[in-house]
This record gives sequence, C-alpha cells and structure tokens, in this order.
Amino acid sequence: MSGAIQLSEERGVRYLHFGSRWIQGAMRLARPHALELEYTRQMMLPLALRGEAWPRRVLVVGLGAGSLVRFLWRFRPRARIVAVEVREDVVRAAQQYFRLPDDARVEVEVDDGARYVEGDCGAFDLILVDGYDARGRVGALDTPRFYANCRRRMAEGGVLATNLLSRHRGVDASLARLRDAFGGEAAALPPAQSGNVVLLAGHGAPLELDDPALATRAQALRDATGLDLAATLARLGVVAREGAGARNARRRR
Repeated sequence: MSGAIQLSEERGVRYLHFGSRWIQGAMRLARPHALELEYTRQMMLPLALRGEAWPRRVLVVGLGAGSLVRFLWRFRPRARIVAVEVREDVVRAAQQYFRLPDDARVEVEVDDGARYVEGDCGAFDLILVDGYDARGRVGALDTPRFYANCRRRMAEGGVLATNLLSRHRGVDASLARLRDAFGGEAAALPPAQSGNVVLLAGHGAPLELDDPALATRAQALRDATGLDLAATLARLGVVAREGAGARNARRRR
C-alpha cells in the first residue's frame, strides 16, 4: 500500500496519514488507550456480544496507529494479540509515535494480511480488519477468498469486524461476500460520520445485534473501559432490557 507516512497533531490528537488527507489512525495524547475515531469504537462492539473473558486470541489486520491493539492490550489483559501489517515503516511509526505496546502479549508480523490468513496461523476469537491504502482502497481484504480464509481461522463463537469506506461504491456487495463466507451470519453497523462502515460476521454463535441485553452489557463495558457504544446501539434500535418496565412504571405515575 503506497503513500508516504505523515504525522499531524490538532487539539491534543496525533494523526497518521499515508500522504493524503485520509486519516489512517489517531491517538489522543492524554488518553492513549482510548479509541479516538468513531469507527474504531464500533469495531469493539463484539466485546459487548461475548463477555468479559473474551477474546483470548485476537488477529488485527492493518496496524495503522495501533489504536485497536492499544485498547485490547489495556482492557483485555488475558488476550494475546497478533497484528499483521504489510508496511514495516508503519510498524516503526506505531512504535515511535503511537505507543505501540512492547509486550510479549503483542506479536507484530510484517506481512500481507490476505496471505497471512492463508497460512497455518491458528484460531482466533476476534479478527479485526482495518487495512486500506492512501486512497481508501482495501484490495484483497474485501474478497470472497479473504473472508473464507478468515472463517477458517476463527474459533467457535468468533467474530470478525472489518472497516470499509461507504463513499466509493457502498458496502452491499461486501456484505454479500461476507454473508456467503459466514453462512449468512453477518451485518452492517450504522455508518460513522466519517463514511466508514463496520461489518460484523460471526461463527458458531449468532450476533444478536437486536438483543435488549446488549445495551446492558455495553453499559458495563463503558464503565470498565470508557468505551461508549450508546450512539451506535441507539441507531440499531437497541434499548436496555429494563426499558419496558421502567416506561410502564412512569406511565402509571
């Protein structure tokens, strides 16, 4: 993926660019473990689907500024993380400017993500795909072959989250490819203001994005990590389980 690495800072946030206006990653200097960009927060919604002890093994395809790695390293201390990044200079930038954790739980591979999942890399509970070039193109990371390989690399109950840009051609074709690979168990989250759309796919257990209990689990996740998914869940139409009873009680007053 082409584009010279550039850094910028504004109002306490450091940004990574690949020689264009597109933001490839961001870190708030005062809160390096927080997820600054909306779509990265949406990519963590699977944590509310599966519980506190999950995931144990994570694959991150596309390192960027290391936001997803930093968050998981900080808030899922039992998780082991493999980050695959095709550009060695991006890895160096993440280490030098974006506080990429130097820890045995984080393994960084300089490799092509599509090629990596074709090999014998073991099974992952969570696969996060966030790789695109200076023009917002994901290439081989949005193909039937790649999604099928991700499905084969996924543990029972696993979830895949992939970031796409909707402003080029929309994401309907991508969602169809993902559903084909995962037996129909895939869905699109509401678009972020930036135009990013996160697609989710599940293996061995339903996603259940309409479960009222999801709002309660998301609140617990926010209390533990500061991650706020309320806006995304509201756009999905998810309300807390206590909502109906509480509303009825208010009506009787």
